[in-house]
Amino acid sequence: MTTPHPATTAGADLDAIRAVALTCTECGLATGRTHVVFGVGDPAADLMFVGEGPGQNEDEQGEPFVGRAGKLLTQLIEGIGLTRADVYIANVVKCRPPNNRDPLPEEIAACSPWLDRQLDLIRPKVIVTLGNFATKLLLDTKTGITKLRGQEFAFTRAGIDAVLVPTLHPSAVLRSGGVALAQARADFGVAKRALPGPR
Repeated sequence: MTTPHPATTAGADLDAIRAVALTCTECGLATGRTHVVFGVGDPAADLMFVGEGPGQNEDEQGEPFVGRAGKLLTQLIEGIGLTRADVYIANVVKCRPPNNRDPLPEEIAACSPWLDRQLDLIRPKVIVTLGNFATKLLLDTKTGITKLRGQEFAFTRAGIDAVLVPTLHPSAVLRSGGVALAQARADFGVAKRALPGPR
């Protein structure tokens, strides 16, 4: 008999689940982390952002998107009339992979129940995937971000139905500059228009 994943029995709200996630040892990433980077923001947000995984700054501070890429993400969120407090920001994996490499399939499998619990409890109406990795994983596709970005996709997972809008990762925007920044701003506009209610 297999032991259930701790995310499935962790509690009924995000704070309870986060408390259990902070002690997670389901995969090898646990041995090299400084902090589990669970997620941050409004637990009832209509708009949720999902990135790949924590980098060095995030691992040190225990919060997603806090370095230069995080500052750009904040600016892009503010550009559609919202703040970080209005949205929820999470990653596919909650611990930093060594040298910022892509997470391995077994690491993703071990961490997916945490993301599923976040999705189930937050119940976002719109999910923006940040970058190639998160987009390919959540859309279950091999198509790259440059072909998918800025489009709306129906998304069903963890008992929710949402609109998923892929966009470039803020780090990629910082590396690429002007055109990529304009594309990211346009993608955020698509996400804003997909939100329910007056905007």
